[in-house]
Amino acid sequence: MENPVLIIGAGDLGLKALEIFKRNNVVVYGLLDDREDLHGKEYGEISVLGSTDDPTFLKILGSKCEAFLAIGERSVRERLAKTLTKEYQVMPVNAIHDTAYIAQTATLGHGNLIASKVTIGPLSQLGHHGLILSGAILDGSVQVDDFVTIGAGAIINDRAKIGEGAFIGSGAIIVAGVEIGKGARIGAGSVVVENVPAKATFFGNPARKV
Repeated sequence: MENPVLIIGAGDLGLKALEIFKRNNVVVYGLLDDREDLHGKEYGEISVLGSTDDPTFLKILGSKCEAFLAIGERSVRERLAKTLTKEYQVMPVNAIHDTAYIAQTATLGHGNLIASKVTIGPLSQLGHHGLILSGAILDGSVQVDDFVTIGAGAIINDRAKIGEGAFIGSGAIIVAGVEIGKGARIGAGSVVVENVPAKATFFGNPARKV
């Protein structure tokens, strides 16, 4: 990446993204966050410059500066992604940890955070603005839609489909071929052996609707 990057969000995800970009020798311009108590705070030589809607900094985005959304709350991430693409004509970049393995035949969208030791297998497809946390495994031919969160150590077996905005808790297992509906939530450590409807919450081993 030739241009510096502005990280939007200075919480835990922002610091994860900062570490990823530094490991990849990408220059970080700074961070933005709506928490005023963080403004001016420094992480090494990188500062929290202001709020996420501050036009002083957002206007630099474009041909000379990239953006990355490090926001955990899905609704906020969606709103900011829409603002960046429609008002500033900027598509956030991916933050990919250097220890992640991504098969050559896998395809990635934009704005994803792919943390340490993640595996994305052959022919898998990852949409936009996903959070794939440490040690998660996406086996072959997995399909993940936009704004999905996959927790640390979760295993998504081959041919599974994860709908837009779904949340997969840490250590959960989605068995081969299962479909997780749009906006569904899977509890940590659950083993999902059947399709999950949109917006449903499943938990347990085997997972059942809560």
